[in-house]
Amino acid sequence: MQFTRLGRSGLTISRLCLGCMSYGDTSKGWHGDWLLDEDAARPFFRQALEAGINFFDTANIYSGGTSEEITGKLLREMARRDEIVVATKAFGVWRNAPNCGGLSRKALMQAIDDSLTRLGMDHVDLFQIHRWDDHTPIEETMEALHDIVKAGKARHIGASSMYAWQFAKAQEAARANGWTQFISMQNQLNLLYREEEREMLPLCADQGVGVIPWSPLARGRLTRPWGESTIRSETDVVGKALYKAEDEADRATIATLEQLAKARGVAMASLALAWHFTKPQVAAPIIGATKVQHIEAAVAALDIVLSADEVAALEAPYRPKWPTGMGMPMPAMDQVSLL
Repeated sequence: MQFTRLGRSGLTISRLCLGCMSYGDTSKGWHGDWLLDEDAARPFFRQALEAGINFFDTANIYSGGTSEEITGKLLREMARRDEIVVATKAFGVWRNAPNCGGLSRKALMQAIDDSLTRLGMDHVDLFQIHRWDDHTPIEETMEALHDIVKAGKARHIGASSMYAWQFAKAQEAARANGWTQFISMQNQLNLLYREEEREMLPLCADQGVGVIPWSPLARGRLTRPWGESTIRSETDVVGKALYKAEDEADRATIATLEQLAKARGVAMASLALAWHFTKPQVAAPIIGATKVQHIEAAVAALDIVLSADEVAALEAPYRPKWPTGMGMPMPAMDQVSLL
């Protein structure tokens, strides 16, 4: 396993992060029939740890909070707390009632306590805002996050999917007031969605912020030839919203990826993940794993060094897209109750 610092912080993370959205109770939340329960998830945590992965990411709304419960329980069983990096997120509505979601001081203080209870931990290493809140002054949000860090409930803070001007505004609010600043940006980045290269990646490079991309394999679309489907691709409503069923640029990108992977004798997933490591801002793509080969392919990506010609070939078919992921509405409140 390879390791790096997350942004300019001293926090050491593996170059791969295990995303835990795939683990939870299918009767709760909104993520689909492809979720794995605790027993089914256990081998993947073991495999990740044995591969050297020390970085695990979840969120308070994943599977109605059961993702955090499974993540916390299995990590407590298998790992020393001081050797792992645990990240979670807050913003999404957790109950159909006022103040039960968003980035207000009240919501964030409740969210961190609830997450720690579900995780069975006294702190997280990275507490992230899941989206931008148009209804709360950013100063209120940043001061609350600062107080959460100072209370010892989070070691660092990060953000996820927003416009670059919003992220810059949040960082400046923290800097101007002497509050804790974000060390990471968790955003959508992959061969089928590269809009973050325009402003967010340069901003992160300038500010010393580590990038931990979500959906680095485009919800599985970069792991198989065009037209093949899985249970997840058929039931993942978020994936269908993010990626069009018919997109000629995407089709051409996937065809090129398939061709290069065959020429190298590696999995398409490995090659698609290796592309991320050509971006100096990227610290650790967040991978999902519901099959043994998912983690194997991700680890194999660390040993792949793409040539300039290969990168150019993979990137050539891309066409600009309308920004997605940062402004998407969260699920309806009655669909994500944690109770």
